[in-house]
Amino acid sequence: MVVQSRLAPSKEHIAQLANAYARHRPLVQRGLTVAFVFYVISSTYRGFSSRPAAPSAPSSKRKGKGKEGDNASKPRVAVDAIFYQRLSKILRIVIPSIRSKEALLLCMHSSLLIFRTVISLYVAALDGKIVASLVRAQPVPFLMNILKWLLVAVPATWTNSWLSYVQNKLALAYRTRLTQEVMRQYLGDGSEPQDLKVFYKLANLDDRIKNPDQMITHDIQRFSTHLAAIYANVAKPVLDVILYNYQLSQNVGAEGLVLLTVLVQASAALLRALTPAFGQYAALSAQLAGNLRHTHSRLAEFAEEVAFFGGEETEKMLVEREYAGLVKHENRVLRKRWWHGCVEEGIVKWLWGSFGLCICAIPVFFKLPGMAAVDMGGRTEGFVTNRRLLLSASDAFGRVMYSYKDLSELAGYTTRVATLLETMADVRKGKFEKALVSSASIEENAKILRGRGVIIESEEIQFENVPIVTPNGDILVRSLSFYVKPGQHLLIVGPNGCGKSSLFRILGGLWPVYGGIVRKPPASQFILIPQRPYLSLGTLRDQVIYPHSKEDMEARGITDEDLGDILRVVQMENIVEREGGWDSAREWREALSGGDQQKIAWARLFYHKPKYAVLDEATSLVPPDMEGMMMEHATRLGITLLTVSHRPSLWKYHSMILQYDGQGGYVFTKLDAEKRLALQQEKEALDLKLLEVPKMRARLAELQELAAERTRA
Repeated sequence: MVVQSRLAPSKEHIAQLANAYARHRPLVQRGLTVAFVFYVISSTYRGFSSRPAAPSAPSSKRKGKGKEGDNASKPRVAVDAIFYQRLSKILRIVIPSIRSKEALLLCMHSSLLIFRTVISLYVAALDGKIVASLVRAQPVPFLMNILKWLLVAVPATWTNSWLSYVQNKLALAYRTRLTQEVMRQYLGDGSEPQDLKVFYKLANLDDRIKNPDQMITHDIQRFSTHLAAIYANVAKPVLDVILYNYQLSQNVGAEGLVLLTVLVQASAALLRALTPAFGQYAALSAQLAGNLRHTHSRLAEFAEEVAFFGGEETEKMLVEREYAGLVKHENRVLRKRWWHGCVEEGIVKWLWGSFGLCICAIPVFFKLPGMAAVDMGGRTEGFVTNRRLLLSASDAFGRVMYSYKDLSELAGYTTRVATLLETMADVRKGKFEKALVSSASIEENAKILRGRGVIIESEEIQFENVPIVTPNGDILVRSLSFYVKPGQHLLIVGPNGCGKSSLFRILGGLWPVYGGIVRKPPASQFILIPQRPYLSLGTLRDQVIYPHSKEDMEARGITDEDLGDILRVVQMENIVEREGGWDSAREWREALSGGDQQKIAWARLFYHKPKYAVLDEATSLVPPDMEGMMMEHATRLGITLLTVSHRPSLWKYHSMILQYDGQGGYVFTKLDAEKRLALQQEKEALDLKLLEVPKMRARLAELQELAAERTRA
């Protein structure tokens, strides 16, 4: 008993400790408040700091076919170091300097957020005074407080409207900056000619980006909107938590604030543990939506082929499969959002609300040191003010919790945009990831694919031991050598799939060179006329001078009359009057026949007058006499022709021939058009005679049978 009495503190000791605490309570309050501010900032930083991503199976590059790579192509999404690294690179694009328009909008946005918090603190105190005047039955103070309430509504509504306006302007500014940068890399800006082919290489030489149209339009828009909102969803709630809780600590004591913080953090940890990976879900949703859009766009692009084959059911199955995958994913996300919303509201709204009511009741049930006794109206005013502050603080803390979900969704769109930028950067460096054919794994073929050739700018065209390789690794010709001098027209013939068009793509700088030496003029000195020419959106004049503008045409000293002379060469001078003048705009692919489209392409060739023209069945839809006139006019303009055609009537316009055998071999030699045409005619005559052989044999058998019958008779 003596020992217990010595260990148990006496009433005098308790009284002394209480008095000491009361004397030093202001210092303790300041210490607890400073510690709280430091804790809020540090915990927010830790909450948004790098988190490891879920492990994913490594994906093999340039391998696989079909559905094999689907799992590997799923976006890696996490709020981790890679996310912050990608975000920082994009931020340097959307906010190029502190003097930029975006930085000014961000500064204005921050000022408005702080001003709105100050207004909220004033309204919380004013709310308590209004209720206190009601409890005390004081009409004059009540009316004065109502007047203050109406007056403060003016800057409050002004601030809220400006916040929404500035945030939307900020999102639009981000989108504009990012779209301009992406389009600069995607289509080039003219300063680096090799960049002008990124849009082609991205679609044909690399498999990482399946739907760049959706990424450039939808994903950049969603990223910009989330980026503009994330600042308000993170910075403003953190500031509100600090200011509201500081004011609350002045009213109920920092001790209650510490207790509230412990309870809230414990429940918040539970909520974070139960939060699904919404960022990965957002990125996967965007990817699935892009796949669905890509399937629809393919159907529109190949509608004629599908209609001829009667492939409606197959295409419908493909579209429904993509849509079913999207709906399945969205339903899964909705289910997770449903139960997460239940848990979230139960903790944030109801559990935290009960904690707050207990904290607000402290000044009512307990006498705090340093606080004077108040009447019923004073207690009511304090309770209402504290309650308002607590609700605001709870809402701010809830928004801090929600902000991680917003940050996760931002991570999803950041992954999509960063993947686009990174892939375009790799393509510009000549780094591609493409699914290869099975034969590419053979050591001899793999050695060719690992190699790189040399491109030398020259007035002539010369290939020295250059392999012709498709983007998927199919080697069409192992070593091709030929030369074309200016004025030496080249005819290229061979079966389908032997490498005729592939040769043109290498000349145009579209495909990489895997070995040997290529001497050629720059790509700007080539013009391609395919069997189905490209007609742009624009006026009739734009079709002839594409890709020039009217200003570019006038700068070259060319007038509409000169364009009329060019159309006269291809016998289309009447089209200007027929279509309503040079400035008339149509969907020219539908307005012009196939033959007229090819004539427009030839007129475009005569306008630009390049050194070389690549003709891929470019006269298949025009009369033979017309094609001869166009060939002769191109020769007079000094244009060297590289022609793919099966029409013997074009042979006489060429002096060299490159003939593929379809088995990886070729013959390059001079073309004797008359001799070759004579041989061709002789071959056709022999073919006709050979067709008559079965008939002659049948007739001979009939005659022999008749002769035999007469002999027997």
